[in-house]
Amino acid sequence: MNIRKTTSTISLFAVLAALAVTGCAQKKKEDSIAPGTDMGDVAALGDSDSGKAMGLQTIIFPYDSFTLDSSAKAALKSNADILKDKTSINVQVEGHCDNRGGIQYNIALGEKRANSVKKYLEEMGIEAARLSTISYGKERLLESVESEEAHGKNRRANFVITSR
Repeated sequence: MNIRKTTSTISLFAVLAALAVTGCAQKKKEDSIAPGTDMGDVAALGDSDSGKAMGLQTIIFPYDSFTLDSSAKAALKSNADILKDKTSINVQVEGHCDNRGGIQYNIALGEKRANSVKKYLEEMGIEAARLSTISYGKERLLESVESEEAHGKNRRANFVITSR
């Protein structure tokens, strides 16, 4: 009887810990959005995947990499110029992966992608306080087709305008 009680207690703590971690991940996105902004309005502010982020470009990554190549750096230079011109804009950099690999691995890789973009923008003179990051791993695919072209579109860091 005591073994069942102990097992149940351990299981309960494991579930609560999982919920706490999930809640923290969700809270991170909400905290990065300007106070008073309704979550339904965030898409209206614009994102680079849809082309509605004031010219900010989505950054594409090679397979299993978070390294910025020359085309990514050129796009980020352009993005930095836009952000320098529009100093009231804050953005969230979202790291994404294709659907290959495990959930935890892709969450970590998406985070590395978002952070490499953020770091590069900071090196280009954008204030860290204007940039936030989040990883969605393989949870928000642009293309669900199983092809290398589709995988390439999903390996990205996109920009979401969180305030103007």
